[in-house]
Amino acid sequence: MKTPEYDFLIIGAGHNGLVAAAYLAQAGRRVLVLERRQMVGGSLVSEEFGHGFRADALWPGGMLRPDIVQDLRLALPPTAKLPFISLLPDGQRLQLDADPLQAAAAIRRFSEKDAARWPAFVQFMQRAARFLDEIDATIMPRLPKGMSVREGLGLAGLGLDLRRMGRRDMLRFIRMLPMTAVELLEEWFESGPLKAALASLAIHGVTLGPMSAGTGFTLLHNWRNRGGLAHARAGGAGAITAALAEAAARFGGEIRVGRGVARIQVEGCACTGVVLEGGEEISAGAVLSAVDPKRTFLSLVHPLNLPPEFVWKTQSIKMRGSVSKLHLLTDGSHGVPEGTVVLAPSLEYLERAYDAAKYGEISKRPYLELTTHGNVVSIHVQFTPYALKASNWDSRPPDLEGLVLDALKAYLPQLRSSIVDRRLLTPRDLEMTYGLTEGDLNHGQLMLDQFLFMRPIPGWSNHRTPIENLYLCGSGVHGGGGVSGAAGRNAARVVLRAG
Repeated sequence: MKTPEYDFLIIGAGHNGLVAAAYLAQAGRRVLVLERRQMVGGSLVSEEFGHGFRADALWPGGMLRPDIVQDLRLALPPTAKLPFISLLPDGQRLQLDADPLQAAAAIRRFSEKDAARWPAFVQFMQRAARFLDEIDATIMPRLPKGMSVREGLGLAGLGLDLRRMGRRDMLRFIRMLPMTAVELLEEWFESGPLKAALASLAIHGVTLGPMSAGTGFTLLHNWRNRGGLAHARAGGAGAITAALAEAAARFGGEIRVGRGVARIQVEGCACTGVVLEGGEEISAGAVLSAVDPKRTFLSLVHPLNLPPEFVWKTQSIKMRGSVSKLHLLTDGSHGVPEGTVVLAPSLEYLERAYDAAKYGEISKRPYLELTTHGNVVSIHVQFTPYALKASNWDSRPPDLEGLVLDALKAYLPQLRSSIVDRRLLTPRDLEMTYGLTEGDLNHGQLMLDQFLFMRPIPGWSNHRTPIENLYLCGSGVHGGGGVSGAAGRNAARVVLRAG
């Protein structure tokens, strides 16, 4: 039998693929990463959209798990604790600083009771986020299949950690996961503007409204990924993946850009390598796919190599992307405050924005999130569904830029006149340029039936697949979603244990 050219071959140089590559190379394995684009980073990139026009394409920076940064000895710029600002009618703003006491002082203008409760809420969210971090670091067993002793011990450890939260916080944590954001926040607060500001975090990046079940979980998930309400490092997405690529190379890994994979080779029931788009064949002892499960199993692997039930379940994975990104190069007089700025004036506003997406329509009053980096203003736009009912992103796209600027003109009157250049990324662009099926930022919606041991599909939550030596390491598996690197690190652990 021919000796494989590499021990491990990784498809996709997004942050999870690079994390997996760095850990595997650090363990002394021969590792090759193949990236379709001419740059590493996947969707976590900073790109040049014109002269002097550089922006974080999709994610405004991010925070890798601290243990990953330490293990891989990554040199990353320090993070800044910026405020979270909600734009309100009549020129009002609710500014929530990272310091709970300063935030409470701002909340007091809207509710004395809520100001008093804010420190306790932040304390609970931090405890719950730490426990969710432990969950994501734990490799999920293949429930309802049999689990190994190691997997059983991992779950037992989680049970002990949950109990150590104390009875009150333990029950709060268990209850919040299936709750709607509205139900959760109404148990804590009375102020409409405060509840809406927090609910915007619960729906960010997912096609759900604040009255959808499971948005209690997505609120916590996004809080954990950001380290609070606001993004920590706007303008630094490219620095994260550059540091990961440097670490993988430092440990001996190899990265090739401009090398798209056309097919995963399968002989018998085992993966033996890949075939590139130009026809080159590369063999490997194991292949890890950092692209989403649908693209992996429905495009790169021939369905005849998979059990019919597995193919059907993969086809049923909900993607449903509804995010667009509008980048504006300005002359600097845009008037957008530094931090994470949201247009989420009420719970009803957010729910109606989601209602449009349910029927294949773009919300005329969208939920918006703005970040700035120098003279660049980046606007996250929801809801702009991938599948439009009455128009088409390719041949007949709507005037999304005009809609966004119209929505902001009463809140940021200087923004439109400050624009020098712009770049709009639609859900179709997210799919074609960044490889995000249906424009889904998370490689599969973060929903109650697609998280924990049900991610990507029930019975296959431990990074393994029905094909021997083929593994998943991207955001579509447990630990994925957002920027943390947990999915890539967990996958590396699984394949190293497998020998």
